[in-house]
Amino acid sequence: MTAVIEEPANKPRPWAAPPRPAWEEEPSKAGLAGKGIALSFACLAILFPLWIVIVTSLSSRKTIDEAGGLVLVPKGITFIAYQELLSGGQVTRAAIVSILVTLAGTLFSMAVSVLCAYGLSRSGSLGHRWILMTLLATMFFSAGLIPTYLLVQSLGLMDSYLALILPSAISVFNILVLRGFFMGISQELIDSARIDGAGDFRILRQIVMPLSRAVLAVITLFYAVGYWSAWFNASLYLNDQDMMPLQNVMIQLVQKQEAPVGLGQAIKTGQLSGLAVQMAVMVMALLPVAVLSPFVQRHFKKGMLTGAVKG
Repeated sequence: MTAVIEEPANKPRPWAAPPRPAWEEEPSKAGLAGKGIALSFACLAILFPLWIVIVTSLSSRKTIDEAGGLVLVPKGITFIAYQELLSGGQVTRAAIVSILVTLAGTLFSMAVSVLCAYGLSRSGSLGHRWILMTLLATMFFSAGLIPTYLLVQSLGLMDSYLALILPSAISVFNILVLRGFFMGISQELIDSARIDGAGDFRILRQIVMPLSRAVLAVITLFYAVGYWSAWFNASLYLNDQDMMPLQNVMIQLVQKQEAPVGLGQAIKTGQLSGLAVQMAVMVMALLPVAVLSPFVQRHFKKGMLTGAVKG
């Protein structure tokens, strides 16, 4: 006869919700309903404009004219706006510029931020207190727009892609978050590596960075979104229209209310609306952020809260 093993009554189940603290009251049905309604309205407020932008970008000129502008209910789907945008010309070139600037800028910013944060997290490093105070001062005081412009001009960075990276390459807030996380790593672990003969760069590469994947993923996303969405530096330091990133081209499309020259004959023949082109450019600008954010979302709580509390 097979013996039946009974599980203890208080054994936690992996699918069950975590137990509430003794001082926290159980939520009422009205409270749960209110939270659900509030979250539903918040999701609707976010998704409704995005739905209109996507549907309009996939609509024909006839559908847009019948709707009097933005389309809410799709009546047939056409990808002609995206085909014309990706067939070459100003928008395609601007998208390539934005991708390259985002990749190069994020790599440079992360390298400098990680090195700076690791040096500031070691209390015995040379001049770390004065460097930290100087960085903190830049969060409250700025030289201003005109001195920054004159500095970029004097360095010969006008009409250069470096002007899109160097002036905004470092975020003191991101450095402080990284520093706080690095300071939370066990000092005994680092000391044992030093006893084994490891130097600072090897400790950073093989010990500190693998233990800091969560905060590194979050900071990388912050830098990447910042570079991808940036438009102000390009409007200041670039005069060549062919060097403009995607965000600046999108602004020009919205301001002119017409598609730029070079999108093909679809607009002239009435198959494509300028409004559909504008919405398609917006979708292209939002797509990388929307794709990358879910993969980094699980690191937000661990990376940001841990770095902020330990700092």
